Amino acid sequence: MGNSQSSSTLDTHVASAMRAFTQQELEELRSLFSSLAAQSKSNGQFISRSVFTTYFRIPVSLGERMFDLVTQKRNDQKITFEDLVVAKATYEKGTKDDMEEFIYQLVDVNGDGTLGRSDLEAVLVGILESLFSQNDHTPGSGSNKYFIDALLNAATYSKCGLGSEEKSMSLQDFNNWCALVLSVRKYLGGLLMQPDPGRFGSQVPHLLFPESYATNIILREEYAWFIGGSLSQQELEAWELLYHSYYNGLSFNTFLGSMLNDEGPTLIIINDKEGCIYGGYASHPWERRSDFYGDMKSFLFQLHPKASIFRPTGANSNLQWCAMNYSSEAIPNGIGFGGRVHHFGLFLSASFDHGHSFACSTFGSPCLSASNQIFPEVIECWTVRPKGVQQLRIDAARGTVLERFKEDRHMLNMVGIANSSS
Repeated sequence: MGNSQSSSTLDTHVASAMRAFTQQELEELRSLFSSLAAQSKSNGQFISRSVFTTYFRIPVSLGERMFDLVTQKRNDQKITFEDLVVAKATYEKGTKDDMEEFIYQLVDVNGDGTLGRSDLEAVLVGILESLFSQNDHTPGSGSNKYFIDALLNAATYSKCGLGSEEKSMSLQDFNNWCALVLSVRKYLGGLLMQPDPGRFGSQVPHLLFPESYATNIILREEYAWFIGGSLSQQELEAWELLYHSYYNGLSFNTFLGSMLNDEGPTLIIINDKEGCIYGGYASHPWERRSDFYGDMKSFLFQLHPKASIFRPTGANSNLQWCAMNYSSEAIPNGIGFGGRVHHFGLFLSASFDHGHSFACSTFGSPCLSASNQIFPEVIECWTVRPKGVQQLRIDAARGTVLERFKEDRHMLNMVGIANSSS
């Protein structure tokens, strides 16, 4: 009777999962299953472990655990069509709670019911190796340990284990960590999606900068992937370096000048004299204002020694700040994010040689550096080029000088000669 009831419950679960898909989607799943079962040489009955993990490109550290969960822990080394439907339904159609519970179990790579630092470390090693193992030519690549440590430093362990002094992560701890490291959460949530270069959580922006700058670039590909987890897929095409203080000087005017012909969102990245790396994403162009502006797409981030993203909380709309040539102390000259005047979440003075960072409710962020007063060693600014914008820039470059430089055209319009040169 017990087996009958268990079978009935399983049948109900499968039926519920199937109802989550359209008929066409079920046919596509059936086709995928048939293809993978054929590769498994199982007479169309099941998918083997090796074929499953190879097709979905699942890192070795996660492969065994994922296979175990998808087969519903039967230990028979076989993924049936029903298994595939249920797993895909959870990943693609399930509730937020269902998905979070599944991923929480997935990263418990030892399967011992506790999620500790060693589990997270194994998962992160696998993720970064899968994303960057082919990019050893990239500046600063090779060992990802420094970045893995930064990601681990953002985690909290509050769950007390039985007979052990070492604490582990509760489901709430894990969800809180995922909110700070959204790129990791996206990657884990995309493991059963179509394994192509644009798979959810796997896309790394192409970084455009002069080759001679390579040894002094702060923004490594690992950092770009991490920050990109908080952006849309369209914004992960290419990021172009606009300003680098090592080559352009610590100059506010030079910084603003580099933005003159660019209206896209930008990333400000600071490596300060205490060795901390952090910055902000500005969704609006940098423009001279006497008050805060921007929208809820902006955010702050830390990259080293801790890696975290801090998105707007909705507490206020003090998102971006850009003041220049004001004489009032109530309007400090420089650029900033969040907080309030003289107490920003992140602020760089107009001299660009100092600034500050305080905990702020705008982003729910802590002080981003080791101390509130910051002294930049290097400052970078990158523009985010959404998909399709690169071609528009190429097309624009084929136009006249007046078409390429809006500021010049506007000036000529004011004296009435712009159209005469068309």
